Amino acid sequence: MLENDGYLEGPVLKIDGQLTLMIPLSVGSDLVACSRGISDVQGEFLKIVIPEWLAGLLRIDEGDIVRVRDDNGKFEIVSPNPRTVH
Repeated sequence: MLENDGYLEGPVLKIDGQLTLMIPLSVGSDLVACSRGISDVQGEFLKIVIPEWLAGLLRIDEGDIVRVRDDNGKFEIVSPNPRTVH
């Protein structure tokens, strides 16, 4: 994940059939508090599974780049380049 305008930016991965964000705690430790209930700390990473309904809403899939941040205590995820719907 890279920092960009207050957001951390990185790829959506598919792990065990689920779309997932793996955020290194070395750059995203401030996201732990705002993502409680939707994340797990696994070793040196904050793991966030993206539900199918949210992936559809954001129009993201495996390999897409997303941006995340702590928005005043709320976890925010945005897709800077959402896929077009056909």
